[in-house]
Amino acid sequence: MLSRVADSLYWMSRYIERAENTSRLLDVNLQLMLDFEGLDDEAMTGHWLPIVSGSGDLDRFNELHGVADSRSVTEFLTFNPENPNSIIACINNARESARMVRDQISSEMWEVINNTYHKLRKLDADSIWDKGPCEFYEDIKRDSLLFQGLTESTFTHNQGYKFMQAGRLLERADQTSRIIDIKYHMLLPGPAGIGGTVDLAQWMAVLRGCSAFEAYHHRYVNEVQPWNVAEFLILCENFPRSIRFCVATLDYHLRSITLTGEGQFSNPAEQLSGRMRSELIYTSIEEIIQEGLHEYIDRLQQRLIHLNNAILECYVFQPEIDLSREIEQQQQQQQ
Repeated sequence: MLSRVADSLYWMSRYIERAENTSRLLDVNLQLMLDFEGLDDEAMTGHWLPIVSGSGDLDRFNELHGVADSRSVTEFLTFNPENPNSIIACINNARESARMVRDQISSEMWEVINNTYHKLRKLDADSIWDKGPCEFYEDIKRDSLLFQGLTESTFTHNQGYKFMQAGRLLERADQTSRIIDIKYHMLLPGPAGIGGTVDLAQWMAVLRGCSAFEAYHHRYVNEVQPWNVAEFLILCENFPRSIRFCVATLDYHLRSITLTGEGQFSNPAEQLSGRMRSELIYTSIEEIIQEGLHEYIDRLQQRLIHLNNAILECYVFQPEIDLSREIEQQQQQQQ
């Protein structure tokens, strides 16, 4: 497979997953506002600013907006083209990546991306607030899930499929870690640590933001507890949005590209994914508590960045060819 094709498929999948997860986070936060009526300006900022900070775009947001509230944050993370992580920027980038490999993907996959792109071009922040923002974000999530279903059903499960899955799973693991960290800081503004009077609605929002509310209660029949939520979203072995599940499945797809057996690796990307998979399998929530949830998440996100870079180095960024050296070697072989 050409490296440019692998690169386009990888990023197309990542951008779609990123748009979906941003929609999840904004939708859940907007619905939470119904439970917290009468918030003053300071409380409103504390409710919305961590979301911008978690996206890594806080400086850009502060340049464009004076205050963090429902309108400014949703506009920035949805329609602002100057924000590379906004929903519209992600869909634009996904469509451009899909256009580059139009002959590789199915027509149904292209239609979903293209329709979502044109739908977003017809809307703005004022229009979605008039019609209802929650309905808009539900549409984005449905389009993403439809694209994933069509990928499973209409796209050949070859190397290209595996690169798409690698991009989707890496992005999903990163986004799950971010939503945990965002809510952690929102709930713990002081030095008291986790425990005590934890806002139940906020932890339920964490689960709903990952579509994990029902799955969580199948495993933990008692009330929502913060450490159980963290354990479920980080270490659950069979929930498809948990970090452990994403990393384990990502490791499988990376090894299947090179036909490398389990427990082995043939390049740095497989080495990093295998190491992360093993550590997540043998890590306990007690060890995470001892290290500190924020510190653990921060270290995990750094390792996901390194894994992304390793994948691109192994499969996309090809070294420059010294033509004079190649010609010299060929002449020597002919002689």
